[in-house]
Amino acid sequence: MSSSIIDELKKSQILELLEQGKRIDGRALDETRELIIETNAIPKANGSARVRLGDSEVVCGVKIQPDRPFPDMGDKGIFICTAELLPLSHPSVETGPPGPDVIELARVVDRGIRESHMIDLSQLVIKKDKSVVGVFADNVVSDYDGNLFDACAYAATAAILSSKTPKWELNDDIPTLVEGQESDVPITTIPVSVTMGKIGNHIIVDPNADEWDVMDARITITTDSDGNICASQKGGNDGFSMDEIVRCGEISIMIGSKIREKLKQVKEGN
Repeated sequence: MSSSIIDELKKSQILELLEQGKRIDGRALDETRELIIETNAIPKANGSARVRLGDSEVVCGVKIQPDRPFPDMGDKGIFICTAELLPLSHPSVETGPPGPDVIELARVVDRGIRESHMIDLSQLVIKKDKSVVGVFADNVVSDYDGNLFDACAYAATAAILSSKTPKWELNDDIPTLVEGQESDVPITTIPVSVTMGKIGNHIIVDPNADEWDVMDARITITTDSDGNICASQKGGNDGFSMDEIVRCGEISIMIGSKIREKLKQVKEGN
């Protein structure tokens, strides 16, 4: 049987369950999978976290180091987020340069954190227009079971919350490390992304791999600690009606507040 036929059969089964208000793994339509967050997963990193969202697993390491500021942002530090899927994470993943899906994954996670202004980059300046502090969050997916957008976002956010930033001073235009003066990364808010899939006329939260394969459309919405929507990304071949978009926004705020409580525990334990 071709994969397209298998996908159609899978979608038919999933749709049949959704019509009954059920999902293939027994969850409610607006229920996320279990989220497990473990910090300090990489001892030598400035901050790190291992996240399991259902059976999707991501490890994120944060590297903090001096860097040149962007030409038009000399009064702000740098934040960059990347993503990589290991070949062992899924049979379909191969070695080589990242494909469009992985590039989109990194950009969506990066945008959610950046647009929430989670990190006060104005406090990460060694000398304006000369030298700033760069925060680099690198996500590595070791196990794939759907919805890497949220898994990577939670891993990156938890890793940042657990991070310590060293202090540097500029001597003869060269950043010099000041020993023993680490501090927390300046945090202003805790962003939480919530990804929803559309299958037929049904909206489901945190799609697993089987649901991800047959979705007609998806949307990822990130909210900050005040419940404000600060970023969104739509994907898939189908669209969302205005009512569906409003509903997805409301779901993201509701689910986001629950996930945020788990991320707060990371910050409080830092």
